[in-house]
Amino acid sequence: MSDYQQRIAGSFQERKRLNQLRKRKENLRFWSEFRIIPRWLIVLVIVLFFAAQVIAFVVNTKVLAPNGEIFPPELKNDVALASLALAGIVTGVSLVIATMLFAIAYVNRDAKRRGMNSALWTILVIILLPAWGFIGFVIYLLMREPLPYPCPECGTAVGARFNFCPNCKCNLHPSCPQCKHEVGELDKFCPNCGNDLKTAGDAIQAPA
Repeated sequence: MSDYQQRIAGSFQERKRLNQLRKRKENLRFWSEFRIIPRWLIVLVIVLFFAAQVIAFVVNTKVLAPNGEIFPPELKNDVALASLALAGIVTGVSLVIATMLFAIAYVNRDAKRRGMNSALWTILVIILLPAWGFIGFVIYLLMREPLPYPCPECGTAVGARFNFCPNCKCNLHPSCPQCKHEVGELDKFCPNCGNDLKTAGDAIQAPA
């Protein structure tokens, strides 16, 4: 492998490591993430679910039953039990479809707030759904960028890739001067090599 390829690979690995480190700082909870799904879509899914239940019940008891047919056919002698079984089947299918719709909507909204190409990721998830199920959604969760966050100095929203705030030049992701690994703003020692960050900082700031 050439030096150029090694630098590219090293740069990619370092970016991947930093993204993972910044993602761990996110305090994501299921219900807070669920709220980014449009409410109109949630209401629409609920309305369609009840409509499907009503249509299935009417067709099974008013259309098929008088002709001696009913679904499931094994329960044609017990209309109530057959209706209950059909309601369970409709519920199961509805849950799968609702999960797919919510996953697509989540990817679209979440990609926008992370500064990613929401249209591209939404199309990718939709294309992979018929053949591969939720593999597109899993790929998105693994590849998505960390969330933007406020600058600790001035509060300006900064992207996860920013190393310095464009408004106040605050060092958003300080690194250890010895091993170059990212460290926390309040760390006194580097968690990777144990270097004294306070001493190193004083040495850097000392006049020549």
